[in-house]
Amino acid sequence: MRRQMTKGFCALISMIATTVSLFSGTEAAAQQRYPIEERPEWSTGTYTQQQSIEVGDVPGHKVRILEVHYVYNDSSRFAVSGVKVQEVWTRGYSDYTNGKGRSWGYALWLLADGSKVFGDYSGTTLAEPTSTGSIRGSYHGVLRLTGGTGKSSLIRGTIAEINEFDNDPKTGYNRSESKGEYWFEK
Repeated sequence: MRRQMTKGFCALISMIATTVSLFSGTEAAAQQRYPIEERPEWSTGTYTQQQSIEVGDVPGHKVRILEVHYVYNDSSRFAVSGVKVQEVWTRGYSDYTNGKGRSWGYALWLLADGSKVFGDYSGTTLAEPTSTGSIRGSYHGVLRLTGGTGKSSLIRGTIAEINEFDNDPKTGYNRSESKGEYWFEK
């Protein structure tokens, strides 16, 4: 009896292992992941629009909407499936008290072949006011790729981001460094 149970148990384990390996192989092939990276020396990021409003509950608490435009240079290796990202538009919100708080919004990547990649981001900011009235600091967060057009319509991904910035309208900058992975849903 015990021998039959052991034999049956071994057969069950073998069947489960075969099933798991079949599904794992299919899932791995369907969800092949590709590394992606962005470096600050590959782009110039400038604030094109921003509006800030005092909340009024405590001194220094502001909400803000913003738009940042990144243009990538010839040395850039920021690409999706070998197609270079030429520009990125980021449109978002921040909720700061004296330059510290959360930030979230949306990203639009424009690729060299005319296709687009869409994403949303969220994270936190640690910044200090400057003598010009701007805020200078860093943002740490995650960009989640949610789709696109053309060959990028099924793209998904997760990218950790660090941005160093000064939001001064005349002399400000936004430098992005990121690393993550993307894949295409089947």
